[in-house]
Amino acid sequence: MRFVIFGLTVSSSWANGHATTWRGLLKALDRDGHATTFFERDVSYYAAERDLPRPDFCQLVLYEDWPAVLPRARQALADADVAIVTSYCADGLAACRLVLGQAGPVRVFYDIDTPVTLAELSAHGVATAAGARYLTPDLIPDFDLYLSFAGGPLLREIETVWGARRAAPLYCSVDPEVHAPTEPRADLRCSLGYLGTYSPDRQAALDRLLIEPARRASAKRFVVVGSPYPADIDWPPNVELHPHLPPREHAAFYCANRLTLNVTREAMVQVGYAPSVRLFEAASCGTPILSDWWPGLDELFAPGEEILIARTTDDAVAALELGDAELARIARAARERTLAEHTAAFRARELVRACESAHSGVPAPMPLA
Repeated sequence: MRFVIFGLTVSSSWANGHATTWRGLLKALDRDGHATTFFERDVSYYAAERDLPRPDFCQLVLYEDWPAVLPRARQALADADVAIVTSYCADGLAACRLVLGQAGPVRVFYDIDTPVTLAELSAHGVATAAGARYLTPDLIPDFDLYLSFAGGPLLREIETVWGARRAAPLYCSVDPEVHAPTEPRADLRCSLGYLGTYSPDRQAALDRLLIEPARRASAKRFVVVGSPYPADIDWPPNVELHPHLPPREHAAFYCANRLTLNVTREAMVQVGYAPSVRLFEAASCGTPILSDWWPGLDELFAPGEEILIARTTDDAVAALELGDAELARIARAARERTLAEHTAAFRARELVRACESAHSGVPAPMPLA
């Protein structure tokens, strides 16, 4: 297949989860013989922190403005089998209208931020033309396929409330060549580590599951990697804050964590079935995971067997007191599950099957969760 994608970024992993998702998917598609052209607006925010300016697994088109790139986009779409627009695409609305005007390719919207998107659409009402800056309600029914980072009951809402022809899950994934057991970074060794950008709706959980446990366990070391955390956060002295780590350093970070924390945005907690890529990355590295709870998590990893769940500070403190053998057992089980079901290669095949199904009109054998 020939894919044309209009997305947020594949060239920069700075403060976003889109780039790592696409890097794994596109590399896997390339290995399976598919060709991809990825259109990304060259914004200064990502240009200043561009860590993959020339990927060898896809054709990357960095453009300055939409009118200038429009002729090239039209040419690429003329030969495409699949055309995809993603959430938070810098020129999302224009790209949606361009893609929906094409008769040849399977037309796909890939929502990497589904709960956020639907919340923004709902705020304006189903019948209005307002919505997220990259998608409006009137465009949804015209796509052949709506792929979602979140699964479960939300998929039926996308179809019945928002009018999508068909909705299917395409969860995030991990590239096990990038995220694998490796030599830990000595300067990042800690009892509990957390990798994630600042989000106001995650901060209460971070306070509950890392900052407060750090206050109670003053002899233990905690590490937080992410940006841009406000200056007024009261970090305990045994918590170290690092603003950013490039993807090539993530495995060394996870392997330096005795236990790693996963915290989910509130909108995704509410709808459930919306795993963070950090879950699969840490599991692939063989690091035991402590996570907040949300519906559907137990369909990805078995609580107590493949992942530890913390709802309270006491739960987090109890997890920190587990022995090395118990943590190693949980980590091994999670890694086995991840390599079997959550790799980029597995997701790439799901993507191809979903597009083939949308083209043929035959429902794809894909689970809701």
